Amino acid sequence: MPTTNPLTGRTFSANYYKILDKRMTLPVYEFKDKFTQIVHDNQIVVLVGETGSGKTTQITQFLVDAGYCARGGDGKIKGVACTQPRRVAAMSVARRVAEEMDVELGQQVGYTIRFEDLTGPQTILRYMTDGMLLREAMNDPLLERYSCIVLDEAHERTVATDVLFGLVKEVVRQRPDLKLIVMSATLDAGKFQQYFNNAPRVDVPGRTFPVEIFYTQEAERDYLEAAIRTAVQIHLCEPEGDILIFLTGEDEIEQACAKISAELQGQAGSEVGPVACVPLYSALPPQDQQKGFDP
Repeated sequence: MPTTNPLTGRTFSANYYKILDKRMTLPVYEFKDKFTQIVHDNQIVVLVGETGSGKTTQITQFLVDAGYCARGGDGKIKGVACTQPRRVAAMSVARRVAEEMDVELGQQVGYTIRFEDLTGPQTILRYMTDGMLLREAMNDPLLERYSCIVLDEAHERTVATDVLFGLVKEVVRQRPDLKLIVMSATLDAGKFQQYFNNAPRVDVPGRTFPVEIFYTQEAERDYLEAAIRTAVQIHLCEPEGDILIFLTGEDEIEQACAKISAELQGQAGSEVGPVACVPLYSALPPQDQQKGFDP
């Protein structure tokens, strides 16, 4: 195992090896060699992996390790771009991948979102919203700065993503050297394969954690109140852990945080322990968004 980071020339930190041990347990990691070979043999690849398989953080690193970040004839680095439908995802994933690769965020790994570009001349792996890649294509129609493009969360089918599909399909036709990876969390990937010239498909089974699904006996009149009530009940009755609640927007998120905190106020000294409610939505400043990912 190498001890020197080829991207920085510095010795790998102890944290790198600690994270590497976790990376190697992800379901997608055992497909590294197979995936790299399929990308080598094909210009377009469709990858299907369940949420929690590790595809968003690992696939881009596999591409970097496989050498898809070389300098072109003009001396400029041709890097890897990975699109995300949401700003929060682009920022948080870039931060995590920079940590996994043992580099500083904004140097070899960075992100580009509306009104914020945390990249530099050395950036070889760039996470961005799909809208930002569309904007880049207006000035660089063939996306010459990239040797590989990863379209993540393709199953969400936003307007920007669908436009991007059409654009990148044409770019791939004009640039035989460009690799395209389309990633989806659903098994209904046949449409993507068919659209992208019957591209080969890689399936990554398994999740990082087991998932059980429970349903209410009947429909709730107020889903927000039901979610708050359920979160409070889990905190009071279950062992220590984390709760993730998906809501429709900023107002509901702030309202839920306030009500949960109010209901559990005064419980800190009891047997159930304290609770920390952390909101997460795109309008929050980056430093506040990061609180949702801090241990």
